[in-house]
Amino acid sequence: MNLVKICYNNILNILFPRRCPVCARIVMPKGFLICPDCMKKLSWVRRPTCKKCGKEVIGDTIEYCYDCTRHKRSFEYGLSVINYDETASRSMAGIKYNNKREYLDFYAEAMFRSLGPRIMRMKADVLLPVPVHPSRMKTRGFNQAQELAVRLSEKLGIPVNSTILRRSKKTAPQKSLDPSGRLKNLEQAFMADHLPPYIHSVILVDDIYTTGSTIEACTRILKKAGIERVYFITIFIGNGQ
Repeated sequence: MNLVKICYNNILNILFPRRCPVCARIVMPKGFLICPDCMKKLSWVRRPTCKKCGKEVIGDTIEYCYDCTRHKRSFEYGLSVINYDETASRSMAGIKYNNKREYLDFYAEAMFRSLGPRIMRMKADVLLPVPVHPSRMKTRGFNQAQELAVRLSEKLGIPVNSTILRRSKKTAPQKSLDPSGRLKNLEQAFMADHLPPYIHSVILVDDIYTTGSTIEACTRILKKAGIERVYFITIFIGNGQ
């Protein structure tokens, strides 16, 4: 970080003090990305985890979670850092619905520190943010997956590509659907094109993994387009079945 950027960030911190992604208060001490006490309120993913989706499992002898034993997974595997609970849900709502994009600075840093070496072992050519429909982009003003991917790219040195994968169809709300219904709902929602010949392995970037329907739908489209290996990374992981 050069001197100009440091000065710029210092001025921003004075005019617009950083807010904690958990309690939403001004972060103390200054210079931190989260209140130290609030760090403890997050449910960090602990091993052992499912070898496919990265959810916590109850013992070292269990290779795959219940969900991954029942549903086909086309992606290689995925990684997440925080379990999706009520605290995580409030924080994510702040990002999505109250434009608290600064919270992603902390989450990107947490992902880099916790998962950095494992992400690099994926040997991906690009990071692909899971796209949102243009109408939602217009309403919200940004795509949180894109914002997260840009922050991770700066730390990992892996470029972001936002043109390969596109969302072409606005889907019905997913919350009321079971996993098979979610996947069917998403089957025609994504398109993949403009695929450069040097891209063979990609990492999908999203905020939350629950049933895996969105990641699975994206993976199938990407593999049809010629991508050989698809991984994913998310901030949060839920226990949706």
